[in-house]
Amino acid sequence: MAETRPRLRDDLLELAVHAAVQNDGRGYRADLNEAPFPPPDSVLAMARRAMSEVNRYPDDGCSELVQALSDQLSVPPPHIAVGAGATAIIQQVLLAAVRHGDEVVCSWPSTERYPGLIQVAGARLEGVPLDGAHQDLGALAGAVTERTRVVFVGNPSDLTGTTVHRHALQTFLRRVPPDVLVVIDEEYREFVGEPAAPDGVRLYREHPNVAVIRTFSKAYGLAGLRVGFMIAQPRVIGAVRRTALPFGVSAVAQKAALSALRNQFELRRRIAVLVKERDRLLRLLRAQGWDVPTSGANFLWLPLGGRTERFVQMCAEHGVKVNGYAGRGARITVGEPEANDLVGFVAARFAAS
Repeated sequence: MAETRPRLRDDLLELAVHAAVQNDGRGYRADLNEAPFPPPDSVLAMARRAMSEVNRYPDDGCSELVQALSDQLSVPPPHIAVGAGATAIIQQVLLAAVRHGDEVVCSWPSTERYPGLIQVAGARLEGVPLDGAHQDLGALAGAVTERTRVVFVGNPSDLTGTTVHRHALQTFLRRVPPDVLVVIDEEYREFVGEPAAPDGVRLYREHPNVAVIRTFSKAYGLAGLRVGFMIAQPRVIGAVRRTALPFGVSAVAQKAALSALRNQFELRRRIAVLVKERDRLLRLLRAQGWDVPTSGANFLWLPLGGRTERFVQMCAEHGVKVNGYAGRGARITVGEPEANDLVGFVAARFAAS
């Protein structure tokens, strides 16, 4: 009897399975852009209280958190969608916007999430090469065709940490057809210090085809609870909400995010500490001769070309894990001072080898 197997999508077999994140407590993790600080006591207390009601389904509309975001950002609640992290929001956008054979445009290389999520949605990635460490917005606009449905702009870039300036982004948005959705990914927004950096929330008010993604995983330090949100016009938000997994954001995550959002003083204090460490590590690496671009995120980009894999291996041997991109460079999360010092030590030894 011939073997019978379930019919699955053959095109998904070529996708890499997302590597499991293992925290064995050994060494430093400088590869996932997590916050190095544990959540504030007030956030932990709110999460513990929510744990006592986990026998109940969570609020599927995240209504309390949506209202708090609305109040803080002066955005109407129907313009906000909350999801299980920025990655879930990106997947919801793609499911809402693309059909089989459509195109999605973004700078490449970029976040590792884009290719898989785009392919799962049935679309095709049109990657536009970076201009050194920067996104080429002119080329990005030029890559838009009649089959393009979504364009992603990371600001700061998820790979290099560089920011797109206000004038350049405004010029880009004027070139993109109004029926193409432009998603400005601002997951690292809180770390940006450049006065010329645009505010995606302001841009969405000026351009109906702009959507903005932000997260509680980075500056707010809630990566393990998975809470992200999108701001866009109601028609876009309505479609994104329809593609969400029901009850995808747990009650614990909602309450923790709400508490973190209310504690802006502690947020600003932690950001100041991390930005100071980021700039210290940047100066240290540049003093060693490395061509490290200025970062508006909580990580630095070290261009290494063909030496990338060896550098990643040397870091691991010394007890710090960094994220290597073969043939291009390493992305290094800014963490505890001891971890940053260790990266600087390895980089100095590597430069001398």
